[in-house]
Amino acid sequence: MSTQQQPNRLTRGEFLRTATGTVAAATATSLVVLPTPAEAEAAPRTRGDGSGSLFDELDAKIRAGMREHGIPGVAVGMIHRGKRYVKGYGVTNVDHPTPVDGDTLFRIGSTTKTFTGTAAMRLVDRGELDLDERVKTYLPEFATSQPSVARRVTVRQLLNHSAGWLGEYYADKGPGDDALARYVAGMARLPQQTPRGEVFAYNNAAIVLAGRVIEAVTGSTYEEAVRELVLDPLRMNHSRFFSDEIVGFNVAASHNIVDGEPVVDPSIWRAPRTLHPTGGLISSVRDQLRYAAFHLGNGKAPDGTRLLKYKSLIEMRTNPGPGGTLLVELDGMGVTWMLRPSAQGVRIVQHGGDYLGQHAGFVMVPEREFALTVLTNSDGGPGLLGDLFVDDWALRRFAGVSNLPAKPRALSRRELAPYEGVYTGRIIDPILTPSGTEAETRIELKGTPDGWLRMRRTDSVESAVLDDPSDVVGAEDSPVEGQRLAFYRDDYVLVYDGSGGPTFARANFLRGHDGSVQWLRIGGRLYRHQGA
Repeated sequence: MSTQQQPNRLTRGEFLRTATGTVAAATATSLVVLPTPAEAEAAPRTRGDGSGSLFDELDAKIRAGMREHGIPGVAVGMIHRGKRYVKGYGVTNVDHPTPVDGDTLFRIGSTTKTFTGTAAMRLVDRGELDLDERVKTYLPEFATSQPSVARRVTVRQLLNHSAGWLGEYYADKGPGDDALARYVAGMARLPQQTPRGEVFAYNNAAIVLAGRVIEAVTGSTYEEAVRELVLDPLRMNHSRFFSDEIVGFNVAASHNIVDGEPVVDPSIWRAPRTLHPTGGLISSVRDQLRYAAFHLGNGKAPDGTRLLKYKSLIEMRTNPGPGGTLLVELDGMGVTWMLRPSAQGVRIVQHGGDYLGQHAGFVMVPEREFALTVLTNSDGGPGLLGDLFVDDWALRRFAGVSNLPAKPRALSRRELAPYEGVYTGRIIDPILTPSGTEAETRIELKGTPDGWLRMRRTDSVESAVLDDPSDVVGAEDSPVEGQRLAFYRDDYVLVYDGSGGPTFARANFLRGHDGSVQWLRIGGRLYRHQGA
């Protein structure tokens, strides 16, 4: 994958705006195979079915990605052909190096959303929650900027990201047990962007609201509910929400990139409690594999206890809401899972998460009994994750599936003209900024002589927000010329970096009722077309 040259200090926004990214590992644990159901580790053996050479390729890919992108530590877990594999690479901290292993803790970012969805589905099975019931049934006090939306929005529309209001709301309401309630009370200020239930737009605020619904139904805090409903039954003993719960564990420190090298930055570890439902879980790759095995299985916990009906597991990854793009093309979101089509007609189920200095990928192909999770501890993480997940390198080799084909084509200046102009988006109370802060993102698109669109992006304040490469914003009002967009079908584009190299990410435009271009959806977010 092409990578832009590192500047003297790479700001969070500059790095992550590349969508899939731009230390050699000090140590690496050996590959271990985890026989099912036993947890004992065993040394790997070369297999006659070719798996050995595939794992050698994966090993080389990860080591190269760590060197290229400045990633001190990586943990990898895979379910492949009935066996579980775990491997740790590098170190948790460049200042105090300790080897990464299967139990090292990382922030998993927005993969947490799927735990919120799984907890909700357990409540459905108990008869305590109905996904198609209105949110107000559980939270009578809930209000939005458009009262009719608050009256009618359903729990399912929260979980499939089709509620329609602005999702970029990151208010820190303190560490108390009332954090989610206070956050939800502030949601009345969020503008409604699209009609309820009609358009996919990645929505962190909606998932926090779903977490508050879980609190109301269970009568406990969100964290207690998820632990009781999901973490403890699955024996995820290295998965926690609060930093004071992980004292004594082997924890991967967060690293910034400075002069092309990873540097420990303790200041970027903290996450507001309000964001726990949308991205606050701290976990290990071994625990993530247990979670993957559950979702690939029949709904039972390791001790045989049924946690979910099999049809409920299937429901989480079927019946998608509105489709679109979020780095890849989506059929839509199921119950918090991204549902991807493939060229082979086999559905890919995935999520991922990005927090400052911590980036994770998680993908499953249920029909192929395959799962892969990768955890990294550097702002260089999106580079490696892009190589493995967005370009579909791992999916092609281990599961035999790949992206829908996309061949770029040049458009005439007349064809490009409707897409040109300025697009704007808003972020309310970004992380690391004072309460009451609003940030604006401005994207300018202009046609090029070779039939593509050049993108120039400006952000009004340096800030950090949660999840996915487009979530972290920080430009100090400086322009970004880097990316170009090439159409591969009507209203859908491939994203290229400034040198013309592919990032393998995809984006798309949405039209209004009059047929005019109304929105640019990139990174799953909507940016409103303001015209030329």
